[in-house]
Amino acid sequence: MNAPAVGLTGGASPLDTRLQRELDSFRAADLYRVRRIVEGTHGVALTVDGRACISFCSNDYLGLASDPRVAAAAQRTLGSSGTGSGAAALVSGYNREHAQLEEELADYTGRARALLFTSGWAANLGTLRALFGKADALLCDELNHASLIDGARLAGARYIRVPHADTGGYAAALADAQAQGGEVGIVSDSVFSMDGDEADVPVLAALARQHGATLVIDDAHGLGVTDGGAMALADVYIATLGKSLGAAGAFVAGSEALIEFLIQRARTWVFSTAPPPAIAAAARAALRIIRSEPEHPLRLQANIARFRRGIEALGSGLPFRLSPSTTPIQPLIVGPAGPAVALSRALLARGYWVAAIRPPTVPAGTSRLRVTLSAAHTDAQIDGLVAALADASADAA
Repeated sequence: MNAPAVGLTGGASPLDTRLQRELDSFRAADLYRVRRIVEGTHGVALTVDGRACISFCSNDYLGLASDPRVAAAAQRTLGSSGTGSGAAALVSGYNREHAQLEEELADYTGRARALLFTSGWAANLGTLRALFGKADALLCDELNHASLIDGARLAGARYIRVPHADTGGYAAALADAQAQGGEVGIVSDSVFSMDGDEADVPVLAALARQHGATLVIDDAHGLGVTDGGAMALADVYIATLGKSLGAAGAFVAGSEALIEFLIQRARTWVFSTAPPPAIAAAARAALRIIRSEPEHPLRLQANIARFRRGIEALGSGLPFRLSPSTTPIQPLIVGPAGPAVALSRALLARGYWVAAIRPPTVPAGTSRLRVTLSAAHTDAQIDGLVAALADASADAA
């Protein structure tokens, strides 16, 4: 660990002294986080900190991040367009690859227009802050992604926290919000990233129509994977390119008026350098694969079912509980942070990388192993993970 910074008087600066106390408290509570170095492509089989292992903690749900066709598209565009866009899209950074990707995303989602952002975080913050203000109200699921929470709060609107997946709570909150006037937005993930469960988008859409509200759905973990209705029903559809599409960035899809307004007022878009054209080309190639090869999501669903059958066959007495998820996100709830970290380490020692997720990412007492399945996983790899979980659980008993 690096030594604390030395201040002008020769000792540790007050800032570093304070931060070191905080870091020590993270370690003591088993909440300290570290990065691991990955070598090679970020696929299923990879090398992590010099150790060969099988990854079960990536959001590369369809296995396209290491697809050679996606890489080839990026390489071709690197040769013709270089490594960077050089400026914001409104200045000189808007490449033909960006324009073509937006057109193809609009067609795929069935919307009039799409707008490319540098990240899902930028898309959520920029969109919510542009569309809503102090006179308005935003009704938000309590387990929404941090970018939706921050975006809603930065908008300055009344932030109304709705109990998780409680459609009755949304109905009650809508009535209260409308009584105070202003625009009302319903904001939710489609698939919740730490639990793997899904919002009831059709019910939310019906409530929005009934009350004249705007439905904003972040489909980051659903695009190309699930069909929960978000793509067809959301007024403002947001999704990322770095998960099922295996690239990077994000987009907002919707009406002509919506996209034109975001071009004028979404600060995270207006004031950001446009993504590299090669990344847009990679996303276009991945989108073509998704549209023409339905076997990838079918294989993913088979892998999800195989994993769940394997865990359920282990029986009782395990140090974790399998959540009732039908998506690629399959959380194993452990509870305390320490045992979750220990179980993750035991799996890595056996050649399987599964991240331990702890507070503040999840509520206290719900630390977990967040197993994520990919269409690229083989039956043998999934069965191997189940066996490793059984062995590590026996050792922990």
